[in-house]
Amino acid sequence: MRTRLVLSSARLLDPGTGSFLRETALAVSESGRIAALGDDREIRALAGAGTEVIDLEGAVVTPGLVDGHLHPVTGAELTHGLDLSRCADLADVRAALAGAVRELGRGDWLFGWGLDPNVFGDEPVDIAPFDAVLTGVPAFLLLFDAHSALASRRALELAGVDGPRTFAQASAEVVCDAHGRPTGLLQEDAACELVERVAPRPTRAESRDRLASALRSMAAAGLTGGHVMDANGESLGLLAELDAAGELPLRLRVAPWCQPGADADVVHELIAQQGRGGALWRVDGVKLFMDGTIDNGTAWLERPDCHGESTHAFWPDPAAYTHVVGELHRAGVPTATHAIGDAAVRHALDAIEKAGRGVRHRIEHIETVPDDTLHRFAELGVIASMQPTHCCDFTRADHTDNWSRRLGEERASRAWRCRDLWDSGATVVLGSDWPIAPFPPLGVMAGARHRRPTRDLTQPPHGPEQALTPLEALRGMTVNAAYAAAEEHEAGRLALGHRADLTVLADDPLTTSATDLPYLPVVLTTVDGRVTFRGTETG
Repeated sequence: MRTRLVLSSARLLDPGTGSFLRETALAVSESGRIAALGDDREIRALAGAGTEVIDLEGAVVTPGLVDGHLHPVTGAELTHGLDLSRCADLADVRAALAGAVRELGRGDWLFGWGLDPNVFGDEPVDIAPFDAVLTGVPAFLLLFDAHSALASRRALELAGVDGPRTFAQASAEVVCDAHGRPTGLLQEDAACELVERVAPRPTRAESRDRLASALRSMAAAGLTGGHVMDANGESLGLLAELDAAGELPLRLRVAPWCQPGADADVVHELIAQQGRGGALWRVDGVKLFMDGTIDNGTAWLERPDCHGESTHAFWPDPAAYTHVVGELHRAGVPTATHAIGDAAVRHALDAIEKAGRGVRHRIEHIETVPDDTLHRFAELGVIASMQPTHCCDFTRADHTDNWSRRLGEERASRAWRCRDLWDSGATVVLGSDWPIAPFPPLGVMAGARHRRPTRDLTQPPHGPEQALTPLEALRGMTVNAAYAAAEEHEAGRLALGHRADLTVLADDPLTTSATDLPYLPVVLTTVDGRVTFRGTETG
């Protein structure tokens, strides 16, 4: 046997059992699989002239951590601008914008991202508080949910947006005041694109470099893979280019979008794309949207929010969504449906139930659901894809945040029911939804455990009864992520024949406190037994 890699003096943690293996070393074959487990001496004896041998000095090896929901290409583009995610109030935002404006050249655009609507307090979300800072400056400020944005007066002028517009997408809107003048708030993609299409775009080389940099950062954070929830524009081409050049440090499973209005030809093309890929990426699934977001009033709720909003599905005809899910199911294509509100989740479950069994469909986000919905995930075999850091960082335990106020006490009290879904028998997969929230997987697992604001861990948790245990959080990014991808026989465990996608940590993530977990050093990351990140601890 030709051996690619040997890891010795290790503590091998298998999330399937939650225990350390008795073995202290492993060997990886040239095919990138775990070929042998044993003590240091016998495994070191398998090393050949070309084998990389790494003494881990007691570090902990787990199956590679996989983000169950992220947008690497979109994120690499959107986060190339002013980070507003740490702004706590309007004064912070104004100061950040003023600093960025001073660095602009004549006619340059200002791009910002991560703007939290909670900075507006009880005031409407619009561009007016920033008019003085952005006079004459074309600016596009993406709100944290990436479903809405603020455009400056100059940006609206350049885009020719001077009043309301009608969109096929029911939840899309150019928000206007009582006199029909745009307030700067653009809801959903169709409205945002009015301004985005006149803004400068990165070159392909710039997009490639930004994506490569983002993926390297993910590998350094301990990620070995991700379930990619879009494939728009040049996404697949960029992934193929990086893969061919040996510059793809993560294993990526991609689900292209299927939008409302998709006809039979579009659906057939999505089916035909399945399996396309390279060494470390492949198209496997289709992403659909059943609603928008609670924060901007475009979720689909069974009862309106406090503003009378969030009453419509993303698909103007929800029955058309059900039909498409059925077509994809019959072709054996797994679907991943963005469904945040209770009505959206219920309809997605109904559609999957109508389609039948045999395909591992998923629902993404699931931010608030009633009791009678929980058991259906396990009964229908539907994967529950959750992003617990959204609850941590965008809501508050006292329900004074925008998300909770819109929903009201009853629905806000059933936020991100990770524990209830897990206990009901559902397969819960954890992810970040980057760039909506930070991608480091240790932070995601920590959030699932403590449910506190990342900025201030002294604050009370939102729904502590919904917290996961350390082992459950680890399984949510290993064993369960592998199951969601129908790869449980080759990934997610430390077992012979499984892929050597490995994350090596300085200490045991199960005994490290939730508040300390995000700071636990990543020692090594490997994909197919090839090192994609090496910390200083390994020399």
